[in-house]
Amino acid sequence: MEFTRQIYWNIGYGPVTLVPMYLFAGLAITVLVFGFLKRMKMYRLGKPVVRTDQPLERFTDMMRTMLLQTRVLRVTGPGLTHALFFWGFFLLFIGTGLIVIQADFTDLFFDYVFLKGTFYKIFSITLDLAGLVAIFMLLGLLVRRWFVRPNGLETKLDDFIMHGLLLTILLTGFIIEGARMAVTELGTPLAPWSPVGLAIAHGFSGTSHELLLALHRGLWWFHLALAMLFIGLIPFTKFRHILTTGANSFFADRGPVGKLITLDLENEEAESFGAAKVTDLTWKDLFDTDACTLCKRCQDRCPAYATDKPLSPMQVVKRIGELAAKNHEADMIEAIGRDTIWSCTTCRACQDICPASVEHVGKIIEMRRNLVLMEGEFPGTEVMTAMEQLEVNGNPLGMGYASRSDWAKGLEIAGPAEDPKIDILYFVGCYASFDKRNMAIARSFITLCKAAGIRVGILGKDEKCCGEPARKMGNEYLYQTLAAENIAVLKGYGIKKIVTTCPHCFNTLNKDYRDLGLSPDYQVQSHPDFLAELIAHGRLKVAGEPFTCTYHDSCYLGRHNGIYDSPRELISAAGGNIVEMERNRDQAFCCSAGGGRILAEEKLGTRINIKRVEMAAATGTDQLLSNCPFCLTMFEDGVKGANIEESMRPRDIAELLAERLQTTT
Repeated sequence: MEFTRQIYWNIGYGPVTLVPMYLFAGLAITVLVFGFLKRMKMYRLGKPVVRTDQPLERFTDMMRTMLLQTRVLRVTGPGLTHALFFWGFFLLFIGTGLIVIQADFTDLFFDYVFLKGTFYKIFSITLDLAGLVAIFMLLGLLVRRWFVRPNGLETKLDDFIMHGLLLTILLTGFIIEGARMAVTELGTPLAPWSPVGLAIAHGFSGTSHELLLALHRGLWWFHLALAMLFIGLIPFTKFRHILTTGANSFFADRGPVGKLITLDLENEEAESFGAAKVTDLTWKDLFDTDACTLCKRCQDRCPAYATDKPLSPMQVVKRIGELAAKNHEADMIEAIGRDTIWSCTTCRACQDICPASVEHVGKIIEMRRNLVLMEGEFPGTEVMTAMEQLEVNGNPLGMGYASRSDWAKGLEIAGPAEDPKIDILYFVGCYASFDKRNMAIARSFITLCKAAGIRVGILGKDEKCCGEPARKMGNEYLYQTLAAENIAVLKGYGIKKIVTTCPHCFNTLNKDYRDLGLSPDYQVQSHPDFLAELIAHGRLKVAGEPFTCTYHDSCYLGRHNGIYDSPRELISAAGGNIVEMERNRDQAFCCSAGGGRILAEEKLGTRINIKRVEMAAATGTDQLLSNCPFCLTMFEDGVKGANIEESMRPRDIAELLAERLQTTT
């Protein structure tokens, strides 16, 4: 017996079958194309942005993301369920395509039956198992959505349609197979190679031949109609993410990670800056709204949402999509809400975890830019005061610029003008320059550099705030003013290597300043990476009694720059045993100071910094180590607010290393 089967069995092969079948298919594809052409009109409302460069790399990433479900699998439970469903359904799609090719096209191009023998047996059992897995995974997703119902997961009409239609398609496919096998394959060596169909065929035991034929024929056409309905509904329901989510991986920002669009403030044709309406956003921002699956992963990771602020990244994207589809001239800021816009810490937890490559932070920054540059609006008087201090004194703390290097008295640090042979320029930052607690970090860093024989220079009063807090608050004009002054100073001295102890300074100098003229020849490095290199090369030695601690991954060193290992290596070198918090590395919880929030009072909900230090306290350790002056400031305040200042000590890694420094020989 040859292992194969007759395609179109009981249906009939010829015009009576093929004409209506392909008419159905043509109609479904026409509706699909029409639907997406209509959606494309919405995308075109946005401003242009280039997202088609490096097409091969983009295509490769897209295929890897889709086929391997790499981003989906980052959340194990529902991610694995979705991935298994996708793989099962995808195999069924491929199998259906092979059947169509075998039945309708091989006679046109070549006379060969490839669905036979060993290949057919593998084909048959693979599709049976794939369909079974798809059904069970779909049922699992259904139970999660309607019965377990995680907090914040929205269920709409689209979800009823999706689950019901997909489940019916899968079940009818197996019933059709079972009815066919009950007539043609029961008792043959081929039957065991379709185990699910065989089980259903046994269930039809005793059913008349005529009834099985009628059931098979009727369900075959019904199944076909459902499949075509599925195709036609794609652009009009959440089914569209089947295409848009994959495409959004192709259009994803290829870096540098977290880098904002630099506004051309000299553009005389610009009527406004920032985004007040959806038409002020880019087409990619609008495409994001169709790629979003409302899976709520961004919402689950958002520190603002977790502390009862009005911000949900998912809802921001959803609202923008609704406005784009229904009333693109509406005031987007009013529709989303000012408190929502100002609550963001720009930690990128939302974008990092998003399986659909949606870019949340840029949308919020564009709305902030409009509020600040066009309306002169800030979230509070304290932020307005900080902006004024930045303009006058070059720092948000209101300290005189002439005292910027007072922290270094007694350390014998020269400026690049006095010592042109310096090895590195230390860009100190505002908090290490003026905040008493953070001065200890700067002094510790200098101590470590001197112990390693590194000649360090500072700009002193010539250094100004890097401008990052102002920029993230939407004040692009002030940011560019400060940046231009700093870049001019750096160029004037011809400095080639810059090290920072502030991740916000590091991120800004290393990425954002490049748009404003800082050459790639200028190497910018974070202090954990720099110190780790010194230890690795034997230029710096630290030791001490073993101790336990926990470590906080700052957002701007971690998710923004992917630096996770070097801080841990430094702690380990100093004798530390890290007890990781529940939220660590790329899942770390923000300290609350990013996005310019360091300048603003936290008035809504509960305080993010208290929630984070409570996570640290839950590890049972007595030291909370970090690598960011903003984080340290928040944690010093947080341990007081949580009443654990006697049992938890926040410190910077540089302080720890300086304390455990050994003299090299």
